[in-house]
Amino acid sequence: MKTFLLRLREANKISFFSLWLLIFLYAMAFLADFIAPYPYDLQNRDYALCPPTVPRMISGGRISRPFVYGIKIINPAFKQYAPDTLATHDIEFFRKGPERKILGLFRSSTYLFGAGSGKIFLFGTDLHGRDVFSRILHGARVSLSIGVIGVSISFVLGLLVGGISGYFGGRTDTILMRLVEIIMMFPFFYLMLALRAAFPPNLSSVQVYLLIVVILSLIGWASLARIIRGMVLSIKEEEYVLAARSLGLSSYRIITRHILPSTLSYTTTALTLSVPGYILGESALSLLGLGIQEPHASWGNMLSVTIGNLRILTGAPWMLIPGFFIFLTVISFNFLGDGIRKVADPRNW
Repeated sequence: MKTFLLRLREANKISFFSLWLLIFLYAMAFLADFIAPYPYDLQNRDYALCPPTVPRMISGGRISRPFVYGIKIINPAFKQYAPDTLATHDIEFFRKGPERKILGLFRSSTYLFGAGSGKIFLFGTDLHGRDVFSRILHGARVSLSIGVIGVSISFVLGLLVGGISGYFGGRTDTILMRLVEIIMMFPFFYLMLALRAAFPPNLSSVQVYLLIVVILSLIGWASLARIIRGMVLSIKEEEYVLAARSLGLSSYRIITRHILPSTLSYTTTALTLSVPGYILGESALSLLGLGIQEPHASWGNMLSVTIGNLRILTGAPWMLIPGFFIFLTVISFNFLGDGIRKVADPRNW
């Protein structure tokens, strides 16, 4: 691992930085229950569309412990707020709050930070007064994990189908490749919508989550299988594969132990570059109201409220912050994939 990280840093510093940025994002998502100052579904109706509160460390010209000003409601009908400079609330770390489950397993009432009796909305609030920062952390669990799980399923399907097709050839190759071509000839987005529409609309958020993973995986494996098949066609004629055949090894063992490992340098890069597609696919479904449903959060359904709503776009631009995180994740995976491609290429060793 150390050698890989050193080579990645030497090959492309932006890719190296992107790797650590992604690790940071996944760590934040994993610890969302502890880091988020509020539950993702907690509504503060009196503070709907409240702008972000800015932590401060200078009071009366002196450096003090971090604090936030209170929030003064000027006009509740038009959602107008102002800082209440007469009321300050110290930011408390490892404070106690309402009990909830960490990762759905361990009960805890300790939060990383909070503002005591005041309110702290780092990224503002949404239409229902829910903390956007807390919802982004919980939404990251959905948006980030769908990419990894979906790619893992596609990885297995693509390798097996492509490996079997290229190794056996003949009628097996013809049947499998025609299946791959049928899947690939449909536009990705419309096929995704058609598959989603084929299932009942009254599914729970957990069922929808699993459904989206399955849909994206069933769509994404075909292109990988086609490329793996072409690589296997050339690899199976290598001397070490012919030697394995002469020793009487089974076809399954030859494919899984000798042929497919030779394709890992390409597949690792390809899969890293494929993760953004899964994240964007989930975001698109949720944006159209076909993905994760309220009150559960994903970056896609958090953006859905901004569609065609000029008032929010102009008066509450912080509602677009989930889109920034989608962009940041997608561009980081692309930079990381480019760096892995350079590291995995033997010509660069």
